[in-house]
Amino acid sequence: MVEASPKVVVVVPTYNERENLPVLAGLLADLPVPNLHLLVVDDSSPDGTGEVAEKLAAEAGGTIGVLHRTEKDGLGRAYLAGMARALDEGADVVVQMDADLSHPASAIPAMVDALLTGDTAVVLGSRYVPGGSTAAEWPWHRKALSAWANFYVNAILGLGVRDATAGFKAWRADTLRAIDLPSVRSNGYSFQVEMNYRAVRRGMTIREVPIRFEERIEGASKMSLAVQVESALAPWKLRFDRGDRRG
Repeated sequence: MVEASPKVVVVVPTYNERENLPVLAGLLADLPVPNLHLLVVDDSSPDGTGEVAEKLAAEAGGTIGVLHRTEKDGLGRAYLAGMARALDEGADVVVQMDADLSHPASAIPAMVDALLTGDTAVVLGSRYVPGGSTAAEWPWHRKALSAWANFYVNAILGLGVRDATAGFKAWRADTLRAIDLPSVRSNGYSFQVEMNYRAVRRGMTIREVPIRFEERIEGASKMSLAVQVESALAPWKLRFDRGDRRG
């Protein structure tokens, strides 16, 4: 009897990504990953991204789903909603990635393979391991800020990974259940750090595979000053929080 391939669900939050979403859906459809699904989590985009997602879903024969949220309350909340839906619908692997084409879809097969090898709990698509890189268009000060952010987070939390702020990840479903998604408090980009921290605190194995991070193709960056401030404070909150002491 042939075993069924693991169900892999790619969760992609969107807000004003109507130009990029069809391109991303096409790239995912072409991947040599059996049983691959896309779940779009749209936060009531005023540019009609939600309608584009519904059209793609109608044409995809069941491999694309859409979760419409009426409140735009941050990247972390969108990911948590999408991950919960993916788990409810039987996902074995949940991949999180951005809609702006900065994360290379071509890396997903290697990330899934790495995840399903040994006792790996989560795989990061990493800019800072050998073979990884950032966009050539990035100015020096942006590269310096990113490198500093990773040093800063690791110095405080001891995560032991090169790309602690990475947003391109593949998770085992069992890992997401074990780290207790409903109790995750961080939002914005600090969500990525808290998720890694919860895995490390439970003694889980994080692996990194190299990716080339590209500049977004269409649309505007969503890195506001408020998000930057939250991201700076989040590691300290996690370090001294007594609400999550399970190891």
